[in-house]
Amino acid sequence: MVFITEDMVRRRAEHNECEIFSLEEVSLHQQDIERMEHLDRWCRELRILYLQSNLIPRIENVGRLKKLQYLNLALNNIEVIENLEGCESLQKLDLTVNFVGLLSSVESLQHNVHLTELFLVGNPCAQFQGYRQYVVAALPQLKWLDGTEISRSERLRASRGLEEARRRVWEQEEEYLKRRGMEKEEALREEGDEERKPGFDGRWYTDINTAVPALVENQENLDEERREQEFWHTPCSFTPESRLEAHRHLEEKKTKTKEKEKKPKAPRTLITAEGRVLNVNEPKLDFSLTEDEDNNTIVLNLQVYRHMDTSLIDVDVQPTYARVKVKGKIFQMVLPAEVKPDCSTAQRSQTTGHLVLSMPRAEGEIKVTKTVSRPPGGSQTPHGGGGGGGGGSLPWDSKRRHNGPERLEADPSKHTAVHFASIVRRQSAGEGPLEASSTAHCSFSDGFVDDPDVPPLV
Repeated sequence: MVFITEDMVRRRAEHNECEIFSLEEVSLHQQDIERMEHLDRWCRELRILYLQSNLIPRIENVGRLKKLQYLNLALNNIEVIENLEGCESLQKLDLTVNFVGLLSSVESLQHNVHLTELFLVGNPCAQFQGYRQYVVAALPQLKWLDGTEISRSERLRASRGLEEARRRVWEQEEEYLKRRGMEKEEALREEGDEERKPGFDGRWYTDINTAVPALVENQENLDEERREQEFWHTPCSFTPESRLEAHRHLEEKKTKTKEKEKKPKAPRTLITAEGRVLNVNEPKLDFSLTEDEDNNTIVLNLQVYRHMDTSLIDVDVQPTYARVKVKGKIFQMVLPAEVKPDCSTAQRSQTTGHLVLSMPRAEGEIKVTKTVSRPPGGSQTPHGGGGGGGGGSLPWDSKRRHNGPERLEADPSKHTAVHFASIVRRQSAGEGPLEASSTAHCSFSDGFVDDPDVPPLV
C-alpha cells in the first residue's frame, strides 16, 4: 500500500522551491496511492490537486482545503461522492471512470455553490435511465456536465421532472446495490479459493524432489505463461476488486522481473587467467577471416545487420586479436598472425552493411610469397683460396645452409676456414724473428752503418 508522504509531496513541489505550506498546485497522479490524507494539513493553500490514476477508494481529508478549485480523481475506485462540503471554492470536479453507483450522492455537492463543471462519464451511474436529467435538476449551479454545456431549456425540463427522475434513480440504485453485493461475495469467495490452493498453479504435488531441475524449471515457465494468458483473457466484471487484482498481478510480475535481474550473471570471460585470448561470438553473426597475400594483410568480414546504426558498433584491434562490440554484445577473434593496430582500418559496406576490418601484418610476420631459386652449382667462397677448392663450396658453408644458423665451435682444430694468424709462413721452428729478418735482407745501401746498439726492425 502506498501512502502520501511529506517527501513525495516535496519532490512534486520543485516549482515552489520544495515548500509545501504555500503550495498551490500539486500532481500526485500514477503513484498507486490508496488513501487521501495529510494534504489538508500540509497544503492549506492548494488550488489545483491532481490525483488521477491511483487506487483511491474514498474521498476524504479534503474538507480543510478552502481554496481548492479543481480536484481531479479520474481513474480511481471511488463509489460514493462525499466529504466535499468544506471545499467552498471548488469549481471543477473530475470523477471520470470510477465506480460511482449511488447517483443520489451527487446531491451532497449542492453545498459547493461555485461548482460549474462535473465529469461522471465512465461510471455505472452514467448508465442509469434519466441520469443527466437528475444531475442537472439536483445541481442547479452546474454549467457543464460530462463536457456538454447545460442549456437553459434543458434545466427547465429537468426541474419539472425532478421527482419522477429521482424515483427512477432510486429504483436503479437498489438493483445496482444488489448486484454490487453479489460481486463482493464472489470476489471474497475467489480470494479464499486462491488461499486454499496447494501449489503455485493449483495442483497437488506428491513428490517434487524426484523431478529433474531443468524439467521443473521448464514446467514452471510454461505454467507461468499459461497463467498469464488465462488472467488477461478470462472475462470478468469491471469492479474495484478486479482493478485491484490487476494491479496486484502487475506488481507481482514486476517483483519477479526485478528478482531475476538481481541474480548475479556469470562473469564474461574474454581472456583467461593464463593470458589466452578466447574466440567469442555473442551476437551470433556470420563472419569470414581471409589473408590477402598481395597486400600482406588479414581481412575480417563481419556480417553486421544492414539497417543497424554504426554508432552501436565499437571496434578494438589488438596485435593478436580483434574485438567488435555490437549493441553491447562482444565478438572476439584470435588472429593467425600479429598485426599493426595503428595501421588497421574498419569500413562498412553501404549495400550489405557488413563490417570489414583490414589489418596489415607486423614487420616480423612478413610472409615470403616468392621463392628465390639457387644455381645448381655450389657458390663461390667469399675469401678465395685457403682450405678448399676454388670452385667448390666449403663444408661449413653447406652445413650452415642445410642445418640452419651457424654456431661457434669451442674446438679450434675443427675449424676448416682460413687461419689469418698463419698467413706468413716461418722457415723453421728454431728460427726467430731476428734471424728471419737478417736472411731476408742480404744487401744494404751505400753508406749503411750497422750500429749494434740499435735493435733490428721486425
